Amino acid sequence: MQSNALYQQRQIIDTRRTALRPDDRYGEPTPGLSWLPLDFDETRGEGLYLVRFTAGASSLPHEHVFGEAFIVLEGVLIDSDGQELRAGEFVRYAPGSRHFSTSPEGCLLGVFLRGRNRRLVDGEL
Repeated sequence: MQSNALYQQRQIIDTRRTALRPDDRYGEPTPGLSWLPLDFDETRGEGLYLVRFTAGASSLPHEHVFGEAFIVLEGVLIDSDGQELRAGEFVRYAPGSRHFSTSPEGCLLGVFLRGRNRRLVDGEL
């Protein structure tokens, strides 16, 4: 039998019962987006988190400086080129890719970010 000391290093987050917080990773909260850091280093801007889009919400236009990957857990996300991404689909963005996304009915994503994104200014997309 394993020592209980080994299990004391384990952290469990019940994502069904933990409140998401306003998504303010670009400074001001993005309307309709909330997030829950799971295994995320906020100083370096990398790691795993959940992000929820409420119905009609959009992400801000941004560049993936170091890349990003996510899986759609619930709902449908529509990328800025019109591509629909549905529950169960895994998406990977290469470093340097740029986009924004919307969710007409709302969605939940599990995201792995490899480093801080850069918010784009008008006309940069």
